[in-house]
Amino acid sequence: MSKASTLLALLETHAPVILDICRRSLAEANEDLGFVRLSSAYKEAPSISLDYAVAEKADNLVCVPLNTSWSDVGSWSALWDVLEKDAAGNVVLGDGEVILDDTSGSLAHSNHALVAVVGLKDVVVSATEDAVLVVSKEYAESVKTIVEHLKNNGRAHTIDQLRVYRPWGWYQGLNRGDRYQVKCIMVKPGAKLSLQSHFHRSEHWVVVKGTLEVTKGDGVELLSENQSTYIPLGEKHRLANPGKIPAFLIEVQSGSYLDEDDIVQLQGLRARTLAMRTPSPVHPWIYFWLAWKRLTL
Repeated sequence: MSKASTLLALLETHAPVILDICRRSLAEANEDLGFVRLSSAYKEAPSISLDYAVAEKADNLVCVPLNTSWSDVGSWSALWDVLEKDAAGNVVLGDGEVILDDTSGSLAHSNHALVAVVGLKDVVVSATEDAVLVVSKEYAESVKTIVEHLKNNGRAHTIDQLRVYRPWGWYQGLNRGDRYQVKCIMVKPGAKLSLQSHFHRSEHWVVVKGTLEVTKGDGVELLSENQSTYIPLGEKHRLANPGKIPAFLIEVQSGSYLDEDDIVQLQGLRARTLAMRTPSPVHPWIYFWLAWKRLTL
């Protein structure tokens, strides 16, 4: 615990480079759909914990003994330790179906797929829509080597899930190939996306649930279930949900470049391009290691 002014003074003394980067990131930040997005300068900050950067070097710390057990729940095995178990010592998590047969002392997690664990002991199994982890509890903290491997090979699994949350709702990738991408988009009641356009792609929208207000060029139209519209390359457009229930649509993108940074946000007569993406929640089995390692300032 500390005052903000005390922590800033400690950073000024022991980690001035980090403090300077944070100040520049905030000074250059911009507001977008209710988010304050830090500038890309924040990427220059070294990945170091508060302990190493400041606390170990400070000379004005006071410690108070605390007589209690402690765990930072920094691994799957630590998570298994603190959760309620069945008669065989197993823990089951997630929305997906999990079947355990002749299995004990294990943790099984599924967000989507059917997961069956047979004849195993003291293992962790985690399945999401696009990744599966199977590891002995004894080696649960070694997930960090897999994370480093993914990062070094440019795999997006360390920062993105298929479902990406935004203030207005979420979108989820369904399929992607050469020059096309299919997504499901959910827009919350009363929410709307920014007015935008794209340099490299066109889009087809098909509403599958609810009602959506579509701004396209200078026109506005309402689309309900089973209705569709086409957004040509370069056309300004916006989605909004004027209804009382979440609205869902299928979006088919076609073009030479389909990543999220091909978005030009339009505000009145001014246009600006998104400089960076907001990281999405990482895969659950990666999160525990990242949370432990990347307690960045």
